[in-house]
Amino acid sequence: MTSSTPFSATSVALSPLAPAPAKPMSLLILTDFFQASNRALDYATNLAEPLAARLVLLHVRRNFPLDPEMFTGELSHLSQEASAVALRSMARQLAVPVVAEVGHGRVAYAVADAVCRHQPSLIVLGRPDYSTTPDELVQTTSLDILRIAPYPMLVVPHHLQTVALPRRVLLAVDGEPFTLGTHAGAVRQLLTSLGATLTVLHVAPEGEVEPMTSQALETVRQTGLANDLPTVETRTVTHARAAEGILEAATSPDYDMVAVVARPRSFLGHLFHRSVTAQVLLHSTLPVLVLPAAE
Repeated sequence: MTSSTPFSATSVALSPLAPAPAKPMSLLILTDFFQASNRALDYATNLAEPLAARLVLLHVRRNFPLDPEMFTGELSHLSQEASAVALRSMARQLAVPVVAEVGHGRVAYAVADAVCRHQPSLIVLGRPDYSTTPDELVQTTSLDILRIAPYPMLVVPHHLQTVALPRRVLLAVDGEPFTLGTHAGAVRQLLTSLGATLTVLHVAPEGEVEPMTSQALETVRQTGLANDLPTVETRTVTHARAAEGILEAATSPDYDMVAVVARPRSFLGHLFHRSVTAQVLLHSTLPVLVLPAAE
């Protein structure tokens, strides 16, 4: 972390509305008080109960001089004091244990700092409306965070109509072995606590004679993600472009959430906006669970 990307965090003292266990599962929620983040907060609050989790509410005052959204009018310009008051008001309306902080500077570095201190199981944030912006011009917080602090992340679309618990998860994999490293246990706990059914999706390129459906399922089983789930199914679709195949499958009313495995070679690259992960993040109508693969 260099002096050119300063950040800091100020805790906002809050009294939990319910007793929390000694080491509670945590969900780190980013909020800027706009529609997208408010929707993500509603969604995360619903998740917290079955997970017996507390919320860590983080608002970052984006005063980093080179922030790509600094001059677009899409940032909250509340003072630190006003931000703290707004967070307190927001937290008091939540019926789950919560702590809140005000950070400063570049969001990804503030998130990385909060992750180190709170060790959340999941980062949750909202996705604003990018429908009128070409993909190559989109500078999203989620993509920036993946580069700086690769961590399991749930991205909630701003237009989501329901915050009902996700019970049917579509997990897209490419058939290559992967591991989630130290995050595997938390992701497995998320799925089992929800009692989710899991569908493992493989997008086969056109002309593939023997789709790798069984191999794709085996890569998931090796991570332990399918352990103790009530139902694990497979599905294969054929498409020339993997991202479009995933997005088409994820429009089905049969699923509540789509999960993708993000490999370091994609989210650390300079052309990340062209990756499968980025395309699904930007265009999915369902919440997207991003699972960064370990090296």
